[in-house]
Amino acid sequence: MRAVRLGGVNLEVARREDGSVLLRTQALGAYPERLTDRLEHWAARAPQRVLFAQREATGGWRSVTYSQALERARAIGAYLLQKELSAERPLVVLSGNDIEHALLHLGAMYVGVPYAPVSPAYSLLSKDFSKLRYIVELLTPGLVFANGPQYRPALEAVHVTHRLEEFDDALSVPAGTNVEEAHARVGPKTIAKFLFTSGSTGMPKAVINTQRMWCSNQAVMASQFAFFQDEPPVLVDWAPWHHTAAGNHDFGLVIYNGGSYYIDEGKPMPGAIEATVRNLREVAPNWYFNVPKGFEALLPYLRADHKLRKNFFSRLKVLWFAGAAMAQHVFDEIKRLARETCGEDILFLTGLGSTETAPYAMGRMWETADVTNMGLPAPGMEWKLVPFAGKLEARLKGPNITPGYWRRPELTAAAFDEEGYYRLGDAFVFEDPERPEKGLLFRGRIAEDFKLATGTWVHVGPLRARFIEHFAPLVRDVVFAGEGRSELTAVIFPAGNPDSNELLRLLRSFDEKSTGTSNRISRAIVLDEPPSLDAGEMTDKGSINQRAVLERRKALVEELYRDPPSERILWI
Repeated sequence: MRAVRLGGVNLEVARREDGSVLLRTQALGAYPERLTDRLEHWAARAPQRVLFAQREATGGWRSVTYSQALERARAIGAYLLQKELSAERPLVVLSGNDIEHALLHLGAMYVGVPYAPVSPAYSLLSKDFSKLRYIVELLTPGLVFANGPQYRPALEAVHVTHRLEEFDDALSVPAGTNVEEAHARVGPKTIAKFLFTSGSTGMPKAVINTQRMWCSNQAVMASQFAFFQDEPPVLVDWAPWHHTAAGNHDFGLVIYNGGSYYIDEGKPMPGAIEATVRNLREVAPNWYFNVPKGFEALLPYLRADHKLRKNFFSRLKVLWFAGAAMAQHVFDEIKRLARETCGEDILFLTGLGSTETAPYAMGRMWETADVTNMGLPAPGMEWKLVPFAGKLEARLKGPNITPGYWRRPELTAAAFDEEGYYRLGDAFVFEDPERPEKGLLFRGRIAEDFKLATGTWVHVGPLRARFIEHFAPLVRDVVFAGEGRSELTAVIFPAGNPDSNELLRLLRSFDEKSTGTSNRISRAIVLDEPPSLDAGEMTDKGSINQRAVLERRKALVEELYRDPPSERILWI
């Protein structure tokens, strides 16, 4: 195993008479009140170190150093103060990851102006701009920025009048004493940003993210990834900043630890993954994050290109996946390639959280053969695990928990239980109930599970993982139908164009291994249309939304249960 310095967790366990389990970890030490304190620290200590870099159209890299970033953040702060921005009139950014976006974020944060990154899909893929319109009405922004003319139709459709047309205008105001006075007023309760949930089951919710949430979370990660004290993180990262995984976790991790963030213009999809491959041939990360679909998309290139593998694994201390469940075969193959290339194993770790937890709420800091082991609660947190349908529902307390949803008090009230624990919505079981320190196994989202007509629960998360593993590499994703019905059926999103006879053979062998109605698939249909991001069927992270797919494709579900089965149905 490649040597890596990591932190640990001191776990206390208490069991209640009602079956609930309380998990407590060690308290956090002191941490900064503002993330920009770390920007100032590194601008003084390593002023010429690259903070952000991105690929130019000419093929080279354009970059900004720590000292440049601080100088420009202060200038942007002066501009935002001149525009009288505030929590009631925040900064909204519609475009994706780039240096201009990063600097606007830092400038807003420096003077205590909340900023809200919005999914570009709401502007570029939507036909009616309904989610974007809702966000603008909810936030009442004082300024909106979108880097590119392709956003103009969306801006005009939702009647945005306060626009930053040219980024350089934001650098035009000299930073005076008012900037430092505003910076001094920023504290733990100051809102750093509004991050929106995916909105796949309704309109997006604006999750309040305070400086305390973000700074405490970064202190946790600094304690867990102790090797960053020896070598600052180097990231090559495509994940969008409007999601907490990259916007909080990765963005903050780099600034907190004095690292370098190479903005990857690629994405884990055909025609876009090639840019990621090109970047990884040139830049060797020492900490690499991706969603499971991202690792899966990289696999063919890593298998085929020894030079790519050699550079990619050369400096890596930790591989990190999050955002969705990973298929066991992908996990195993990445580890095999690392061992084959380097002659040693590289830790493949993971964690779990949500937009409401800033996001790191738990992590696994040790090697395991079970890809569903998510580890233990983060330092400084308290978890309450409540029995639910044979599993344990997670509820959380800690300094990284959101105070609520902006201008939606009824949603805030519903998000917390009677003891003030945040309802995470995820289910777990202990790997070993007698040895809780061995970690918690992820068992899906509570909201995804449903009952058959017999009253039997279908636990979607574990079933999806087993189905995809059994059908690998022919199936990209799957959704299960059957709520209130006597049989379970599947809607399959294929990988490529698999042979229907082979799929039927695999469906039969899956049936032979099933133990009852809750995991026996009687029929399936293979779709020729991928899940729709715009319709909320899939998030930017690549995770499928079970209920959104079933709602949008009601006719297909009815076809699955029609007798006699149509020619499109695989059935046994």
